[in-house]
Amino acid sequence: MQLKIYDDHHKLSDAVADEIMSLVKTKPGAVLCLASGETPRLTCQLFVQKVKNEKLDISQLTMIGLDEWVNIPPSNEGSCHYFFKNELINPLHIPEKQVHLFDAMSDKLENECRRMDALIRNNGGIDLMIVGIGMNGHIGFNEPGVSFDNYSHVIDLDETTLTVGQKYFKSKATLQKGITLGLKHLQESKKVLLLANGAKKAGVVTKTVEEEVTNTFPASIMQTHANGFVMVDREAASLLKQKN
Repeated sequence: MQLKIYDDHHKLSDAVADEIMSLVKTKPGAVLCLASGETPRLTCQLFVQKVKNEKLDISQLTMIGLDEWVNIPPSNEGSCHYFFKNELINPLHIPEKQVHLFDAMSDKLENECRRMDALIRNNGGIDLMIVGIGMNGHIGFNEPGVSFDNYSHVIDLDETTLTVGQKYFKSKATLQKGITLGLKHLQESKKVLLLANGAKKAGVVTKTVEEEVTNTFPASIMQTHANGFVMVDREAASLLKQKN
């Protein structure tokens, strides 16, 4: 794992957008896994601008969504589906066949997990995974206590996630479970970028980078990834002992 610190959220996001651009240019048929949420939103917007400015061909790119709230419909503005549709799919006119998201409204969620696992396996694995970090150290919906050996799975959401998650919804949402790629997918991804910005994330960044690797704080698994990068702005890095 390597740590990269940027002056602000914009410079951080621009660097991540450049990583995606480089991936597509090097391997047009790459598999890209993305998280939704506030931290990667600017990255997505900058990537859209860069693709349009450079007229980059993304017609062979496979995109995979990291997770989804169970029983939240795609039309809900708080869903991960809604995020990807508005930030990437619609602006870039990406065909549905290139984008693979969990159907969290399915009555056979285990089948959804196996479908996503098979998709990743049949495409040769994830080339680049871009994730955020929750206030409890979760990545995707891999909550504290989760096995590092899980592939896609359904999970009961941690109380912190249930509380913080309400910020994505205009009205109070009934949240109980999530469906998510597992930390085994992260370990097997060829390259992983974990993003964090703002002073509120300084504590969790410190735990991720400088404290013990434990499933009680899932993001600490980043320390074990040979091609993993923790990419943060200066505010998020403010409590680190080593800031260079």
